[in-house]
Amino acid sequence: MEQWSAGLSHLLSNLGLPEVIAIIITFALGAFILANVGPVLALVLIWITRKVISRMQDRIGPNRVGPFGLLQTVADAVKLLSKEDIRPATADFIAYFLAPILAVFGVILSLAVMAVAPGLIPVDLNIGVLYLVALGSIGIMSALMAGWSSNNKYALLAGFRVVAQLLSYEIPMVLAMFAPVLLVGSMRMGAISEAQGLEISGLNLGLGWFIFLMPGAALIYFISALAEGEQTPFDLLEAESELIAGFHIEYSGMKFAMFFLAQFLNSFFLGAIFVMLFLGGWQGPFAGNIPGLGFLYFLIKAFGVYVVTQWVKGTFPRVRVDQMMSFAWKILVPLILALILWQMIVLKLPVGTTLQYLLLLVGNIGVIAIVVNTLGRYFQREQVRTKRAFEPKSLIGTMQPAGD
Repeated sequence: MEQWSAGLSHLLSNLGLPEVIAIIITFALGAFILANVGPVLALVLIWITRKVISRMQDRIGPNRVGPFGLLQTVADAVKLLSKEDIRPATADFIAYFLAPILAVFGVILSLAVMAVAPGLIPVDLNIGVLYLVALGSIGIMSALMAGWSSNNKYALLAGFRVVAQLLSYEIPMVLAMFAPVLLVGSMRMGAISEAQGLEISGLNLGLGWFIFLMPGAALIYFISALAEGEQTPFDLLEAESELIAGFHIEYSGMKFAMFFLAQFLNSFFLGAIFVMLFLGGWQGPFAGNIPGLGFLYFLIKAFGVYVVTQWVKGTFPRVRVDQMMSFAWKILVPLILALILWQMIVLKLPVGTTLQYLLLLVGNIGVIAIVVNTLGRYFQREQVRTKRAFEPKSLIGTMQPAGD
């Protein structure tokens, strides 16, 4: 986008506008686009979520308001705009009102470094990955502010879960993000996407995706992103059966909607980051030759990852808090630390690039084997676990079925 913005400001200058005015108009147009991409995208994401999960559960989903139910989310937004804004009398006024704003603000800012097409990057920061890592703390802080300022015990408990869950899973996710950084030697999102090309006979097929080379790091990132996006099976921040509605229980109307806007956008952007890090970003066959094709590739991959996320959401049950924390600290963190150490050693070995990549792939396959084995043993234990907290031994074998 830096190239596009420079071209637009140059065009406006040629039309007779002063250079300063042309730059201001260009920046204002970019800010307007970034500010409106989020809400419009959220409407589409909510519709996709409803449709995907409905099909999995043998339901129809929204189909009355607008063609294919596309306007159902718009109707819901209008309803939320008309809802009464209720605030607890004992709430902390400043923190209570700032929390939903910060939740959306932190997510929208991640658009600034999204490499969505060749040359279409709002700001190609040389610390793009580190910038995305820093933004994660804003969402955590907003949820904690909402729980603390509401002066509600259920909201407060959910706020504490924010610190426990999001900070715990942020560690393996961040380390998994640095696996491609170590390989490329740059934190620029554009450079990481460009490094995943595959040239054959001078033709860039764009299929040198890092997921083929580092599937273990990609798997750890995806699992951690589910927890960071508050998606099932890690949606314990809003566990209705335990915390009523989580840290935003005392919010209503558009303040309530802003938290869900941030959640849907966060899930999509985490998937978009996964695309840039491991699925080649905009890379694809002839993406560099046909204008707009790279952007189409990026959208297809990003929405594909989002559909997979909703597939997991509609399939897996919610885990317990102790299981979630044990999986993060006992499995994911040691594995990604070992994998990063292995990658650093491999990249320093005095051998050819092909052998380095082969050794790196072997380490990632080992990580996948451990994760799959751990999950398999967990599911096997859960299948034989009784639903009762205790078994009434004195009644076993004493009750008979009623006669005809």
